[in-house]
Amino acid sequence: MAPPILKLDDIFLSFGGAPLLAGASLQIEPGDKICLVGRNGSGKSTLLKIAAGLVEAQSGEVFRHPSSTVRYLEQAPDFAGFNTVQAYAEAGLGPGDDPYRVTYLLSHLGLTGEEDPKMLSGGESRRAALARVLAPEPDILLLDEPTNHLDLPTIEWLEGELQKTRSALVLISHDRRFLEKVSTATVWLDRGTSRRLDRGFSHFEAWRDQVLEAEELEQHKLGKAIEREEHWLRYGVTARRKRNMRRLGELQTMRSQYRGHKGPQGTVQATASDAQESGKLVIEADKITKSFGERAIVTPFSIRVHRGDCIGLVGPNGAGKTTLLKMLTGQLSPDSGTIKLGTNLEIATLDQKREDLDPEDTLANYLTDGRGENLLVNGEQRHVTGYMKEFLFQPEQARTPIRSLSGGERARLMLARILSRPTNLLILDEPTNDLDIETLDLLQEIVAGFPGTVILVSHDRDFLDRTVTSTIAPAAPDAPDGRWIEYAGGYSDMLAQRKGALDERKRAEKAAEKPKTQEAAPSGGNSKGKLSFKQKFALDNLPKEMAKAEAEIAKREQMMADPNLFTRDPTAFNRLASEMEKLRAGLTKMEEEWLELEMLREELEG
Repeated sequence: MAPPILKLDDIFLSFGGAPLLAGASLQIEPGDKICLVGRNGSGKSTLLKIAAGLVEAQSGEVFRHPSSTVRYLEQAPDFAGFNTVQAYAEAGLGPGDDPYRVTYLLSHLGLTGEEDPKMLSGGESRRAALARVLAPEPDILLLDEPTNHLDLPTIEWLEGELQKTRSALVLISHDRRFLEKVSTATVWLDRGTSRRLDRGFSHFEAWRDQVLEAEELEQHKLGKAIEREEHWLRYGVTARRKRNMRRLGELQTMRSQYRGHKGPQGTVQATASDAQESGKLVIEADKITKSFGERAIVTPFSIRVHRGDCIGLVGPNGAGKTTLLKMLTGQLSPDSGTIKLGTNLEIATLDQKREDLDPEDTLANYLTDGRGENLLVNGEQRHVTGYMKEFLFQPEQARTPIRSLSGGERARLMLARILSRPTNLLILDEPTNDLDIETLDLLQEIVAGFPGTVILVSHDRDFLDRTVTSTIAPAAPDAPDGRWIEYAGGYSDMLAQRKGALDERKRAEKAAEKPKTQEAAPSGGNSKGKLSFKQKFALDNLPKEMAKAEAEIAKREQMMADPNLFTRDPTAFNRLASEMEKLRAGLTKMEEEWLELEMLREELEG
């Protein structure tokens, strides 16, 4: 095992109340790709800032290798003092770093470098900040929400860059799919302390549940032990006073441990308020179009949205998702075509810019619209502090100004307000931004179980796959030209359908070229044609090779079924997993080749 290049040990930090970090640790070794996970407000960003040297812990050990370079991607980059994005990104380079890396990265991130930092959108700011920290290829990359405000093509490009980088990574993100693809280890920050799993995020949730179950069992055992000791002290032999005093001391210690145990933070408990049922047809768009100047945003597009549909809108930034959304909900008129909205619609909107929030307003006032201490939820009067608790806000936060909330808490607050209002049409524009995994799970359940209709814009592939019934995407994803297509199912279904359509088009092109090839072939041969020697050999030999590959896969599957293998020998586990992946890819290739040859043989033999 290589020595750590950065190590935080027993870190303690408090801002006056309960400790934010109380014994947290983080160890980074060369090549690590660690995802740092935990609830909103658990101290993830603070721990990352301590690692970057931007915040000083009140106690604990911080070690950084003297020769290691560290770059930190903050959530809100500071562009002060820079006239262009190029200058800002180049300022992150160290002595000897290649300036061309900045140009390369800005180009792949869709920036020229000449942009004025003061005029950047949220997504452009994030891209500029990424170019600045990636360009030096540091020893350690600390990334705080790198995918926020990025579109799907950029997220997928970033995944590729981080998978092949030589830098050690620690990243915070709410994007499940991103974490699964990039991470190889997980650090869970919970109640001020940290636990590490030397496996990627895809294994985290099952492991977390096991840890919490074991913790709950230990607390149950401690409670039973306290009951037994109390019974012994009350009814046991009192003559042996010294022994009683010792056991009394042990009992006091157990009671203190039991009372002092801080359980995991609760989960948000909420459902959407019921509204009068809308008409069966919610939205009907017929050949709608929209252009800004010479640029077509929407060319003739038609859709019928029915009650109960959940529709996802995806595409690169600037493709026109928000414009199309506003047209479908009647906020923006089309240049041509018609939009008809159904009857009895009660619309609630979650805006990605959180523009509905007044930073000086208090949480209670925002939730009640300034109408006292109560609000009406599903026809029932609820006190605002009781309702706030369902969304993990403390009663003392009722008079807190919104400006003091974190990004995740603001998203949770807006969600609380929306769900308290009667609605049958939910419009969600980037609803997953800043939400922790647990709140994201709740949002997925709300959307999936919502009896009305949902239209959402999201770059979160996992969220789309788990919720939507159809996906609207640009017909030309790499260069949007205003054409939009509706695909059945989620994001992965959309990709599969696109690939199927592309394969079908290629087959049609091959079929069109085939007569020309046959005309050009020399005459005098067998009119039916026949397989070449090489093709016949492959057709006969491939089944044997496929059987060998299947046997090798089965052998490795049996070895990996050992539940203790990863703990005992993680190197062997990873080697077997890598071999399995190669064998399966080879088997798939052989199966496709055999199928093509078999179809050709059948065609030639009539």
